[in-house]
Amino acid sequence: MREFGEHGYSTGSLNTIAREAGIAKGSLFQYFTDKLEFFAFVCDEASRRIREEMERRIARVDFDQPFDEWLFDVLCEWTEYWSDHPLERAVTAATNFELDNSVRSVVRDTANQHYLQVVHPSLKLWQERGDIRADADIDVLATLLLMTLPHLALAPYYDGLDPVLGLRGRTPAEQRPIIRRLIEGVKPMFAPPA
Repeated sequence: MREFGEHGYSTGSLNTIAREAGIAKGSLFQYFTDKLEFFAFVCDEASRRIREEMERRIARVDFDQPFDEWLFDVLCEWTEYWSDHPLERAVTAATNFELDNSVRSVVRDTANQHYLQVVHPSLKLWQERGDIRADADIDVLATLLLMTLPHLALAPYYDGLDPVLGLRGRTPAEQRPIIRRLIEGVKPMFAPPA
């Protein structure tokens, strides 16, 4: 995870990985057919860890509050997670910033599936509860969340990702007003009539 997180797929070195693991490079190919399969495994493992930890955190968030407050709490947990997990953040950056489209597609598809396993059921549940309008397009909301989640995960730590809201260098506590602003901006898309 460290090698790919620091160097991405294209310049990540299997020689370095093998050397740091104390094994021969050829031993890596007992488990993986090629570098892409190895990278995909690392990315899937990181995505699985992220999903499982976020599921635990989401389960602790008060479900009796309105959807926008619940979403705020979940996104705050999200930003706390990324602050506390630089290795997973680096692998996520490697998947998002990979220049080779075919490689990025393989690993992002996997990560997106992990995210959707949490996002879609949550949105449907909130819609069934009536906190999301019955006519709201859940797929559009899920898409917006899938675009927002990597942005919130990476923009505070990498230059040039957020020229509008100024997330770069902000702590999770400093990100809270921005998260609130994002939710208020999309609230008309999902809020039931008053």
